[in-house]
Amino acid sequence: MTDTAQNIATTYDPTEIENKWYQTWEDRGYFKPSGQGDSFCIMIPPPNVTGSLHMGHGFNNAIMDALTRYNRMMGKNTLWQPGTDHAGIATQMVVERQLAADNISRHDLGREKFIEKIWEWKEQSGNTITRQIRRLGSSVDWSRERFTMDEGLSNAVKEVFVRLHEDGLIYRGKRLVNWDPKLHTALSDLEVESIEEKGSLWHFKYAFEDASLKTQEGHNYLVVATTRPETLLGDVAVAVHPEDERYAHLVGKNIILPISGRLVPIIADEYVEKDFGTGCVKITSAHDFNDYEVGKRNGLPLINIFNKNAEILAEFEYIAKVGEQISDSITAPADYIGLERFAARKKMVEQADAEGWLEQIQPYDLKAPRGDRSGVIVEPLLTDQWYVKIAPLAEPAVEAVKDGRIKFVPEQYTNMYMSWMNNIQDWCISRQLWWGHRIPAWYDAEGNIYVGRNEAEVRSKHNIADSVALNQDEDVLDTWFSSALWTFSTLGWTGDTELDQKNYDLNTFHPTDVLVTGFDIIFFWVARMIMMTLHFMKNEDGTPQVPFKTVYVHGLVRDGEGQKMSKSKGNVLDPLDLIDGIDLEQLVQKRTFGLMNPKSASKIEKATRKEFPEGINAYGTDAVRFTFCALANTGRDIKFDLKRVEGYRNFCNKIWNATRFVLMNLEGQTVAQQPQPELWELPEQWIMSRLQKAQQAVHQAFATYRLDLAAQAIYDFIWNEYCDWYVELTKPVLNDPEIAEERKAEVRRVLLAVMESALRLAHPMMPYLTEEIWQTLAPMLGMSGDTIMTAAYPVPSAEQINEQAEADMQWLQGLIGAVRNIRGEMGLGNARLLPVLLQNVTDAERTQISRIEPLFKALAKVESIEFLTKDQEPPLSSSSVIAHASVYVPMKGLIDPKAELGRLQKDFDKVQKQHDQIAGKLANGGFVSKAPAAVVEGEKAKLAEFAEQLGKIKQSMDQIAAL
Repeated sequence: MTDTAQNIATTYDPTEIENKWYQTWEDRGYFKPSGQGDSFCIMIPPPNVTGSLHMGHGFNNAIMDALTRYNRMMGKNTLWQPGTDHAGIATQMVVERQLAADNISRHDLGREKFIEKIWEWKEQSGNTITRQIRRLGSSVDWSRERFTMDEGLSNAVKEVFVRLHEDGLIYRGKRLVNWDPKLHTALSDLEVESIEEKGSLWHFKYAFEDASLKTQEGHNYLVVATTRPETLLGDVAVAVHPEDERYAHLVGKNIILPISGRLVPIIADEYVEKDFGTGCVKITSAHDFNDYEVGKRNGLPLINIFNKNAEILAEFEYIAKVGEQISDSITAPADYIGLERFAARKKMVEQADAEGWLEQIQPYDLKAPRGDRSGVIVEPLLTDQWYVKIAPLAEPAVEAVKDGRIKFVPEQYTNMYMSWMNNIQDWCISRQLWWGHRIPAWYDAEGNIYVGRNEAEVRSKHNIADSVALNQDEDVLDTWFSSALWTFSTLGWTGDTELDQKNYDLNTFHPTDVLVTGFDIIFFWVARMIMMTLHFMKNEDGTPQVPFKTVYVHGLVRDGEGQKMSKSKGNVLDPLDLIDGIDLEQLVQKRTFGLMNPKSASKIEKATRKEFPEGINAYGTDAVRFTFCALANTGRDIKFDLKRVEGYRNFCNKIWNATRFVLMNLEGQTVAQQPQPELWELPEQWIMSRLQKAQQAVHQAFATYRLDLAAQAIYDFIWNEYCDWYVELTKPVLNDPEIAEERKAEVRRVLLAVMESALRLAHPMMPYLTEEIWQTLAPMLGMSGDTIMTAAYPVPSAEQINEQAEADMQWLQGLIGAVRNIRGEMGLGNARLLPVLLQNVTDAERTQISRIEPLFKALAKVESIEFLTKDQEPPLSSSSVIAHASVYVPMKGLIDPKAELGRLQKDFDKVQKQHDQIAGKLANGGFVSKAPAAVVEGEKAKLAEFAEQLGKIKQSMDQIAAL
């Protein structure tokens, strides 16, 4: 055999290994489906094309890749489908900011030229995140990479829109939406952040129409509390709680709206909290989502007072009730026309104060809804939008989870899903952007709407002459609309039944097996995928097809203190920085870049320098991935601690060094290709049994999506059992010239075979390290195959589980541990042979111990074992306990009594001095009377502890003096 130890480097260098292997895997097509066996498919949650890698991506990808690699090694026809999302608003903002740097707006370019600019940006720098995903070792099939604006996916989007419209499930209507006054578009709830801010609660007086009406306090007005004075002009009612006795006699009466003089009714609605403010709430149904629902329940009108810049309109738009179009207008107060909403607020409060209808202003903490891209406060606004009628789609989506066709892991998220689905509202799918899937609807001069896959189809279907001008809708679809089709659109779905039935990918990989996602997008993405897929995908028997069989929901990645990672807190970690390392100055610059507040930036810089005085070390991909997997307990948020990464980097080193030990012991030696169990002794019987148990645990963990348990089983087996025990147990055998070569050869083979099997076991979580080492070890065992990726995953063998060997080994480990503890306590070196006495051992246990005696003596450096009866008094000894058995090592002859007494005397004198200092302090009446009681009690506790230490030292001295 050649010099095998030289086949791997002396030290583990992850960077060199990772750069080499990923390119090899991708170039050789190992990530592609095999075309053999049962299918297994995961769809990547498409990251934004504008994005860059964050800890959530790292966590999510580590889980998905572990599942994919595991199933690939289990012989499945495996596909992990990659792709990115066009991220409408985010991408448009990136390109608009680039243009703004040259004083150009998108309107200067026009829609077509602006879209061309976005495509140019996407091709040049918009795929950063896909390069970063490669850095994580993700084994996605890049040859199938999809983009939500690809031609095939765009055609699927048009097909779905048209068919939903034909089914009566898409309509256009005027409804309340989250409106961004800066970006001029509707936003989804996911694009709105609730930010805790300091605000105010203004109390205004609204006079009764009937001057004879009085409140219980004798006032001829109601005091209404609000956080939004600027919307007062759009009030349509004042609401009180139905059970609020203070106002029961006023329900049905009218009040006079300040400034405008309009009459609005006093109504009763359970939405009102009796204890909030004064218990009277103004209802502005066109500018508040809760008020909108109150208005619907009570048949109230809607009055829109803002334009799309959130400025006061000259004429307010009046709608008689929800669902109708504008039917009238109300003239705005002249002094307010054109005022921006917060300028209008200021003016209104000043006017209220001057005219005497402002009662008070209270400080109030509130959650301000801000657009996650623009940062401005979102305005609920009535606009014309396109909607999906959700109720008919939601019902089968609920049933698919109820009947078990789709399972949530952990199961608790089923309740969250059901709660939302049972209270679901129609979905606003239109966005006022240029980048995205343009809505396939056309308008004629009279405002008639025609929906079709293209203009030619519209003209043909509705018999519209070429001379009649048609204009396509300017809006685009919500990004979530196209991503809702992700599981089937990426596999080439066309909507043409004949074509789709011939589509191998669609029929092989759909429905997919598992969706791995965070709980925060169950509503926005998961539920919508379920609804759309059930509506458009059918099984061979015509029944609806689900998009996936399991939804594995993981928690969010938080910092080591459990805080959410955010740039403003300065606690963000980049997984690539953990993999490749980053120096302190680069890290500081990265964490403070773009922060506008100098104080905040200074604070973050100071904290970063304190936490990472030398920057962040390069830990390598395998250590970072293994950390994510080890933390992946289902559902709960995880605290990401760099000490864990450091520990798993040490684990990588441990595997590397153990491999070098194996290879050095194989130098110049032959390795049997077939096992010879008849040559196995306790160590081999035990390690092979433990290997089967580890494999069982890992398979069970993967089956239940407990990657944390799989990681723990792998770690415990390799580090604690193989490296710490079996490797040590082999050394006496391999180094003993008296042991037969045949036995040594089998020990070498087991060393090699167990390590090789452990590498395959760990591969889904640690792909690079395992591939590098496997390439050297596998050929020595006669194994064929170009990559560990497609090698068979280890399957446990019940025949090799040996409970007797495990029980014997448990005794061996316990006895060795006991003797090592005694050596430490007595300060004895490892070279000295010790006599050992055992007491309280049963006959059966004596038989067990006799089987392990040679190994015990060799590893624990023991010269003799003697069994004591229950009644025998052991000599002066240092002792330890294993279960019910006692282990003694007699002290006589092992220590120098005179030297030991001298050492103990020094310890005694030191403790006595500390004891006397505390005693003197407590004897001082001034200290006892003046010091806080807690301090005095603390000193008394210290005195008692020192007294106890003195007693123990004195006892040891007496025992040694008697030797």
